[in-house]
Amino acid sequence: MLASPITFTHDVTERLLRYVVIDTQSDPASPTCPSTEKQKNLGRLLASELQAMGLADAHLDEHGYVYATIPATTEKKVPVICFCSHMDTSPDCTGANVKPQIVKNYRGGDIVLPADPTQVIRFADHPALAGQIGHDIITTDGTTLLGADNKAGLAEIMDAARFLIQNPHIKHGTIKILFTPDEEIGRGVDKVDLKKLGADFAYTMDGESAGHIEDETFSADGATVTIEGVSTHPGFAKGKMEHAIKIAAAIIDRLPKDTCSPETTEGKEGFLHPIGISGALEKAAIGFIVRDFTGEGLQQKEALLEDIVKDVMKDYPRSTYRMEVKPQYRNMKQVIDRHPETVEYAIEAIKRAGLTPVRSSIRGGTDGSRLSFMGLPCPNIFAGEHAFHSRLEWVSRQDMEKAAETIVHLAIIWEERA
Repeated sequence: MLASPITFTHDVTERLLRYVVIDTQSDPASPTCPSTEKQKNLGRLLASELQAMGLADAHLDEHGYVYATIPATTEKKVPVICFCSHMDTSPDCTGANVKPQIVKNYRGGDIVLPADPTQVIRFADHPALAGQIGHDIITTDGTTLLGADNKAGLAEIMDAARFLIQNPHIKHGTIKILFTPDEEIGRGVDKVDLKKLGADFAYTMDGESAGHIEDETFSADGATVTIEGVSTHPGFAKGKMEHAIKIAAAIIDRLPKDTCSPETTEGKEGFLHPIGISGALEKAAIGFIVRDFTGEGLQQKEALLEDIVKDVMKDYPRSTYRMEVKPQYRNMKQVIDRHPETVEYAIEAIKRAGLTPVRSSIRGGTDGSRLSFMGLPCPNIFAGEHAFHSRLEWVSRQDMEKAAETIVHLAIIWEERA
C-alpha cells in the first residue's frame, strides 16, 4: 500500500453529462465501420479532450477508434495496461436528444421520470437501489436511454487519466486508452489495431454494480435455419403446398417452453433464442442466438435446435432445410485463467477504493471477450450502469467516482508488483 492515502478529485459526472447528449447509436444493418458516422462525433470530442490533457498521440482513426497513451512515471519495467470502453449505445432504444437529470441525495423509493410519468424506476424492480441511499442518481427524462452503457466507462477512464496526468508523483507504468465503436452490435474490435495499441493486458470498464469484477462471459454462436417450402397457386394448393412461413412457425412453437430461453434462465444457464423471422411462402429463415458458458453447452443447444427442425420437417416431406452456425465470441475465462494476476490486481484495486470486491460472470459478452482471444487478456470492471438498453437506465455519481479510483489504484498496483 502507499505510505499516504490519495486525495481524489473528480469531474466524472460533468463528463458523463457532456457525453450522453451526443447520439452514438450503432446500426446492425450497416456494413461500415463505424456502423454510424455520428459515433465519430463523440470520438472527436474525446480525442480533443485527451490532447488538451497533454496526451500528444491521442487521435481518432478512420474506423472510429480513439487511441491515447499516458506515459510512465516510473523507471521500473511495468506491463503496459490498457483501459477500454465503447462509445456506441444500443440500437434497442433511441439515444437521440438525451436529457439527463440528477436525483440528488436519493432517499429511497421509486423514481418517476419527468417527461413520461409512465416510466418509473421502481424500487421493488431495481434491488440495486437499496445500496444507493444518499447517492446522486443520474437518469434520463424517460423518453430515451441514458447511454451510461458505456459512456459511464468513458467518463471514468477520462477522469482517471486527468487525475494521473495532474499527479505525476503517482508511480505507474505506461497506460493505454482505447475507445471503440459498435460494441453493442458485436463488432467493437473488428478494426482495432493491437500492434498500434501496444498493450500487454487490458480492462473494459463496462460492468454493472459497484465492486464487481467479471472474468467470465457467455460463449456465443449465431444460427440460421433456412426453410425451402413448396409454392403453388393457393386456389389449387390442396395436397401440394408446403408453406415455409408455417414451417418456421412450427419450429419456433416446438422450442422448450419452461427452459433454455432468456426469460426462463439465470446464473450459469444458457439459452437458445430466436431473434428474427423473415420470408414468404416458398422460403423463410429464422435467426437464433445461442449462449452458454461452455462449448459443450453450445453444441447441446445447437443439436437440440436441429433435432426440433428435423422433427418438424417430417410433416413436410417435399420441403428442405439448411442450418448454418457461425461462432460469435467465446468465454474469456479460458484466457483470463492463464493470467490470474489481471483479476487479483483488480480485486486489490477495488478494495483500495473502499469497496467489497465481487467476482462474477456476465450473461453476455464485452469487447474484452474478443480482445482476450486476440491476445490481449481483458477482464471487465464495474462502471456502475444499471437497466441499460432501456429508458429506465440509471447510474450513481458515487459509483462512477469509485470506478475512476479503481482505475488509478490498478495502475499503481501494476507498478508496485512489477
